[in-house]
Amino acid sequence: MIAGPRNLITDVAGLRVGNAEDRHIKTGVTVLTADKPFLASVDVMGGAPGTRETDLLAPDKLVEDIDALVLSGGSAFGLDAATGVVDGLRRAGRGFRVGNATIPIVPAAIVFDLLNGGNKDWEANPYPALGAQAYANAGFDFALGSAGGGTGALTANLKGGLGSASLVLPSGHVVGALVVANPTGSVTMGDAPNFWASPFEVNGEFGGLGGRLGPMSFEQTVRSKRDPSGPMANTTIAIVATDALLTKSQVKRLAVAAQDGIARGASPSHSQVDGDLVFALSTREKPIADPVLDILHLGHAAAVCLSRAMARAIYLAEAAPGDPVPSWSKRWAETVSQEHGNG
Repeated sequence: MIAGPRNLITDVAGLRVGNAEDRHIKTGVTVLTADKPFLASVDVMGGAPGTRETDLLAPDKLVEDIDALVLSGGSAFGLDAATGVVDGLRRAGRGFRVGNATIPIVPAAIVFDLLNGGNKDWEANPYPALGAQAYANAGFDFALGSAGGGTGALTANLKGGLGSASLVLPSGHVVGALVVANPTGSVTMGDAPNFWASPFEVNGEFGGLGGRLGPMSFEQTVRSKRDPSGPMANTTIAIVATDALLTKSQVKRLAVAAQDGIARGASPSHSQVDGDLVFALSTREKPIADPVLDILHLGHAAAVCLSRAMARAIYLAEAAPGDPVPSWSKRWAETVSQEHGNG
């Protein structure tokens, strides 16, 4: 497998991503936008989603051109991050045109990060301003780990975070993923530092540890935040993107296929307490040759990228004062270094 030059979702030409954080609150917002409108759809498999403007992404709905997508912390408060993005798009003259009116349509999804040790005693909702700042910060390169919407994310046993990854397919199409990994489950294997996504790792992007050797108990595979010691904060939300020229129905299928990436990246996943959701988008730049085989390859690549992005999010997360769980590096970096001879 070959990653794109940045190994980010912005390897899909024309896409840009911006982050904004509040370290005091331990939360943030990530915004994906593009040089021109893109086609998008969505698939929801979690039992507790929090969303804005997602119904119109169904294949039978009118609007096709989208100018931005938002991944935010803050639970229901975070949905207001889209307001700051809408304001920025409106000033730029972008949006769905109806007569003399221009209406930016910004679908959004949120994770629950309200019990992560940050100070949530704000007087005014901070998310519209965070959304506006993330939109203004959008570029081709952006931080991963404890950044943007992943700033306050947690897993069952480690800090979560923001992750991204890309692949260049033999067909020449590019696929990328962007994720806020905050699952109720664990992204690492039982009591080891190895990642569930290890079979799909490219170029040692999350430590090159491989898979854990030996069997694991059921309890080790099903560890979650519902355990008595776990903080209650859930959901993995993601965007997968491609430059392949797809229809809205095909983009919907891409989102469905990409959900396997969440299942490969976290155990357990898609639970009734997660709001697991995947947006999918096409920049419609490169035609496909085979509407069956190419869609199969694109969907597989999207799932692979998403599982890798989840592992990268946790691998790159950074410790902060008051964290209820350690970061991967705080918990495992020294042990892994010793096991590999300090290098």
